[in-house]
Amino acid sequence: MSDLAWVPQSCTLPAEERPLRVAEWDALFAERLAALSRPGPLRLRLDLIGGPGVEERVRDLVEREAGCCSFFSFTITPGEDLIGLDIVVDEEHEAVLEALAMRTAAAGHR
Repeated sequence: MSDLAWVPQSCTLPAEERPLRVAEWDALFAERLAALSRPGPLRLRLDLIGGPGVEERVRDLVEREAGCCSFFSFTITPGEDLIGLDIVVDEEHEAVLEALAMRTAAAGHR
């Protein structure tokens, strides 16, 4: 997904900063994605490969994302080798989560 049309209007991140934020998420997923699952239509579960500084990187991104896209709910589950990241949305934003899941899967295959 090269354009940002899937980003909802409710996102308060300034439009000029959105490509940079998406690039940060894409880089994280390309480097660290171990597994992706959809336990339900409103929930995305990611397992990220741990390592020095990875949990802090995830926490920083999650905090900034939650600040501009309040419709996301994030839960981080730290682990020795894997860091779990659950992302939940309300029904109104199911399509956003689906787009994020597709983008995450694509980035993880690079």
